[in-house]
Amino acid sequence: MISAIVIGLLVGLVARAIKPGADSMGWIMTIILGIVGSFVGGFLFGADKTGFWGFATSVIGTIIVLFVYEFIRSRSR
Repeated sequence: MISAIVIGLLVGLVARAIKPGADSMGWIMTIILGIVGSFVGGFLFGADKTGFWGFATSVIGTIIVLFVYEFIRSRSR
Protein backbone atom coordinates (compact mmCIF):
# COMPACT_ATOMS: atom_id res chain seq x y z
CA MET A 1 0.00 0.00 0.00
CA ILE A 2 2.78 2.41 0.89
CA SER A 3 4.67 1.54 -2.28
CA ALA A 4 1.56 2.25 -4.40
CA ILE A 5 1.30 5.70 -2.80
CA VAL A 6 4.99 6.47 -3.37
CA ILE A 7 4.94 5.20 -6.97
CA GLY A 8 1.68 7.08 -7.59
CA LEU A 9 3.26 10.28 -6.30
CA LEU A 10 6.37 9.83 -8.47
CA VAL A 11 4.36 8.97 -11.58
CA GLY A 12 1.98 11.88 -10.96
CA LEU A 13 4.82 14.35 -10.51
CA VAL A 14 6.61 13.17 -13.67
CA ALA A 15 3.40 13.32 -15.72
CA ARG A 16 2.58 16.81 -14.44
CA ALA A 17 6.13 17.94 -15.30
CA ILE A 18 5.95 16.51 -18.83
CA LYS A 19 2.49 17.83 -19.71
CA PRO A 20 2.45 21.55 -20.50
CA GLY A 21 0.19 23.94 -18.65
CA ALA A 22 -0.52 24.87 -15.08
CA ASP A 23 -1.97 22.10 -12.91
CA SER A 24 -3.33 23.42 -9.66
CA MET A 25 -3.72 20.29 -7.57
CA GLY A 26 -2.31 19.19 -4.25
CA TRP A 27 -0.27 16.20 -3.15
CA ILE A 28 -3.27 13.94 -2.51
CA MET A 29 -4.75 14.59 -5.95
CA THR A 30 -1.33 14.01 -7.54
CA ILE A 31 -1.06 10.64 -5.78
CA ILE A 32 -4.58 9.66 -6.88
CA LEU A 33 -3.81 10.82 -10.42
CA GLY A 34 -0.64 8.69 -10.49
CA ILE A 35 -2.35 5.57 -9.15
CA VAL A 36 -5.30 5.85 -11.56
CA GLY A 37 -2.92 6.61 -14.42
CA SER A 38 -0.88 3.52 -13.58
CA PHE A 39 -4.01 1.39 -13.87
CA VAL A 40 -4.92 3.03 -17.18
CA GLY A 41 -1.39 2.56 -18.54
CA GLY A 42 -1.36 -1.06 -17.40
CA PHE A 43 -4.72 -1.68 -19.02
CA LEU A 44 -3.81 -0.03 -22.32
CA PHE A 45 -0.26 -1.35 -22.70
CA GLY A 46 -0.31 -4.61 -20.77
CA ALA A 47 0.06 -5.03 -17.03
CA ASP A 48 2.99 -7.45 -17.23
CA LYS A 49 5.59 -4.73 -17.78
CA THR A 50 7.96 -4.00 -14.91
CA GLY A 51 10.93 -1.74 -14.35
CA PHE A 52 11.45 1.13 -16.74
CA TRP A 53 8.72 0.08 -19.18
CA GLY A 54 6.18 -0.26 -16.39
CA PHE A 55 7.06 3.22 -15.15
CA ALA A 56 6.89 4.63 -18.69
CA THR A 57 3.46 3.12 -19.37
CA SER A 58 2.27 4.43 -16.01
CA VAL A 59 3.40 7.94 -16.93
CA ILE A 60 1.68 7.72 -20.33
CA GLY A 61 -1.52 6.51 -18.68
CA THR A 62 -1.29 9.32 -16.14
CA ILE A 63 -0.89 11.93 -18.87
CA ILE A 64 -4.03 10.55 -20.55
CA VAL A 65 -5.93 10.73 -17.25
CA LEU A 66 -4.64 14.28 -16.70
CA PHE A 67 -5.96 15.39 -20.10
CA VAL A 68 -9.36 13.82 -19.34
CA TYR A 69 -9.40 15.43 -15.87
CA GLU A 70 -8.64 18.88 -17.31
CA PHE A 71 -11.25 18.42 -20.07
CA ILE A 72 -13.95 17.54 -17.54
CA ARG A 73 -12.87 20.32 -15.22
CA SER A 74 -12.95 22.94 -18.00
CA ARG A 75 -16.40 21.79 -19.13
CA SER A 76 -17.82 22.22 -15.64
CA ARG A 77 -16.74 25.88 -15.43
